[in-house]
Amino acid sequence: MSRYLTIADELKRRITTGELPPGAKVPSTRKIAAEWGVAMATAAKALAALSQEGLVRAEPRSGTVVTGAPKAQSAPRATAAPRSRAGRAPELTRERVVRAAIVTADAEGLGALSMRGVAARLAVAPMALYKHVASKEELVVLMADAAYGERGYPASPPEGWRARLELSARTMWSLYRRHPWLAQLAPITRPMPLPNLATHAEFILSALDGHGLGAAKMCDLHVLLFSYVQGVAIHLEREQQAAGSSGLSEDDWMDAQAPALETITGDGRFPTFARMLNTLAAEGYDLVLDNLFELGLKALLDGIDLSG
Repeated sequence: MSRYLTIADELKRRITTGELPPGAKVPSTRKIAAEWGVAMATAAKALAALSQEGLVRAEPRSGTVVTGAPKAQSAPRATAAPRSRAGRAPELTRERVVRAAIVTADAEGLGALSMRGVAARLAVAPMALYKHVASKEELVVLMADAAYGERGYPASPPEGWRARLELSARTMWSLYRRHPWLAQLAPITRPMPLPNLATHAEFILSALDGHGLGAAKMCDLHVLLFSYVQGVAIHLEREQQAAGSSGLSEDDWMDAQAPALETITGDGRFPTFARMLNTLAAEGYDLVLDNLFELGLKALLDGIDLSG
């Protein structure tokens, strides 16, 4: 039996016996590769086999999760792509390659993306991908452009520069929420020349236009807003990576840090910090990135001066 089928059978057993109940997170490709000593592509192929049986599904920011126990005990197979009604496998296109890569990055993070892994998800030979994309680097660019193109703006935008900037910021935030890897791609000093990213830039700049601003200030304000949203969004994938590598939830991690924090706050050198932590512990507090985003967006827009 192929190695990936052996892995898929074991994961299927865990699902069948309830060891991995519905909604439970399935080991990532990285963890499977480490546990079984196989390549990432083999691990991806095992997950693809389970996905084709309907046992698991990829969820953004959560990874691959169990959908339910199998209805039949047939061995998983991922040797062929899903068939059309005519019995033929769907044609491999650039769009299908890009979409499969996005699904992989959403579930596992950009670090887990590989040409072999994408090929395994599509149940094709790795070399087949190169008929549609020249390299992994080109694939990532295409992924980013497709992701930024998933949300646009109304033909009749809201009145006022502030309402338009709020709409743009929340639109980009929703894209980063959907695709956490997207915020990791490029620093603001090296913007990616993507048509769909330019759509967001145009909307922001059109909101700033007509207020007597010079080109340099318009550019600075555009970059400031974009970098603020990206800067908060960076932590979406970082938390996903931290949870995956440590196996600890945010609460578990904070509990593990409690002794170190008590050492820092217990000697009286940081009274304000200690008082804040004690109050938060007593009242209950969760650091919610959505709330932080809204708080920072209001403060940022309050500070923008369009007087030129």
